[in-house]
Amino acid sequence: MEIGDKAYEFCLPNELNENICLKDQKGKWVILYFYPKDNTSGCTKEAIDFTEKRTEFTNKNAVIYGVSPDSIVSHVKFISKHTLSIPLLSDEEKTVMKAYGAWGLKKNYGKEYEGVIRSTFIINPDGIIAHKWHNVSVQQKRKDGIVKHAEIVLKKLTELQQD
Repeated sequence: MEIGDKAYEFCLPNELNENICLKDQKGKWVILYFYPKDNTSGCTKEAIDFTEKRTEFTNKNAVIYGVSPDSIVSHVKFISKHTLSIPLLSDEEKTVMKAYGAWGLKKNYGKEYEGVIRSTFIINPDGIIAHKWHNVSVQQKRKDGIVKHAEIVLKKLTELQQD
């Protein structure tokens, strides 16, 4: 999926086992972020960061969805343990992750394997990919301090809405 492409339509179950469909979000900005695994350090930081910014995204007519290959049961435990307020979608078949290029070949210590490529997409109210990030770093160290990915996404959303 590239910037300017029509976003891949999907319906995935959330932690309440309710199907969330992209088509039902028409008229809203959608922040769709793909992460590897519930209750791991980076994924926990990312989910908490998006939860902390949720009101700011909501005020910009945006909804946030986290997607991983974990089960609904895993999502329920993750949300409860960390008091998350963002919906988490279960893509156990990895269909949506593959469509968005968030599943593929990775390398770790010289070994190759398939896995989740941490990625984030901003989808505009017309269902078009407005921006994307692949191989996301949850937090980036800069000279002026640590910048969280959720803050970068919020800043980009603000810029896109001003264009």
